[in-house]
Amino acid sequence: MKKYFPNYLRVPVFFFIVFGLMEYFIDSGEQPAFVKFPMTILFLLVVLVVLIGIEMVISAIDNMTYHLLTEEQKKALDAEEDKPFTESEWYKNLMAKLTNARPVEDNDKLLLNHDYDGIRELDNNLPPWWLYLFYGCVIFSGVYLVYYEMMDGPSQEDELATELAEAKIAVEEYKKNAPDMMDEKTVTLTTDAGDLAKGKEIYATNCAACHRADGGGQIGPNLTDEHWILGGGIKEVFHTISNGGRDGKGMVAWKGNLKPREIQYVASYILSLKGSNPAEPKAPEGDIWVDKETPVVAQAK
Repeated sequence: MKKYFPNYLRVPVFFFIVFGLMEYFIDSGEQPAFVKFPMTILFLLVVLVVLIGIEMVISAIDNMTYHLLTEEQKKALDAEEDKPFTESEWYKNLMAKLTNARPVEDNDKLLLNHDYDGIRELDNNLPPWWLYLFYGCVIFSGVYLVYYEMMDGPSQEDELATELAEAKIAVEEYKKNAPDMMDEKTVTLTTDAGDLAKGKEIYATNCAACHRADGGGQIGPNLTDEHWILGGGIKEVFHTISNGGRDGKGMVAWKGNLKPREIQYVASYILSLKGSNPAEPKAPEGDIWVDKETPVVAQAK
C-alpha cells in the first residue's frame, strides 16, 4: 500500500517538532532545555517509544487487513492510492474554493469578444483569496490614513522613542533583579543562612589572610567593631570590596575575581560579624558608622 508519509518518519518528525518548540519557548539560560530539564526529555523519549509502538501496531493491522481483501478489492484500493493527490476530492474542493474557476468545458461560454492575434480572453471571476486580500488592503489603507494622518497617530520616530523608553525601563528592572547586574546602588543586605554560609566560605578563601578568620583584623582592619574607614553599610562595604580600599595602601579591588552576587554574600557575612568579640582584636580604625538608611527607633524611658 502506498503512503505519502511513512510511519517511521511521521512520529520522529512530530517528536522533533515538539523538541524544537520546547527549546524555543522554554527559558533555560545558557544550557539547552534538554540538559536543564532531564526528566522532561526522559518523559518525551517515553512518549516517542509509545507513539512508535502504536504506529507499528496500526501498520501491522493495516497489513493484515489488506491481505484479507479479495484481489478485486486490493486492485481498487491500490488504484485509489496510486492516484496523484491533485486528483483527490479534497484537493479539488480546496482549489475550487480558492480559485472559484469554471471548468474547462465552460470556456466557450466565458469567451469575450477580445481577440488579439488569436489570443482570446476568458471572463473568469477573480480568485477569492486575491479578491479578499485586495479588500483587506483597501480597508487597512483607509484605517491607516485616518489614524496616522487625520487623528494624529504616532509617527515612526515617536514609536521608536516610546519603544526605547520602554526598553530602558525594562533594562533597569532587569538590573534590579539580575544577580550579576547588581552594584552598590542596588545591593541589599541578605540574612539568609545559606547566603551567609557562602559568604563565609568566600571570606575564608579571600579575606581571612588580611582580616583573620574571626574578622578581628591583622594587616587589614578589624571588621567586628563599629569603626569603619570607608563606611559600614551594605552599599559601602560592597563598593569597597568591588573597587578596593584606600589608594596606595588599601585592599585591592575584587570585582575582577568575584561576581556581584558573591560580593553581596561576603559583604553580608562581614556585617554579620559585628559585635562578635574576637580574641585579641585589632585597635579600631576610622569613624563610628551610623547607618542613615536604617531609622533609629526611640526607646521609652
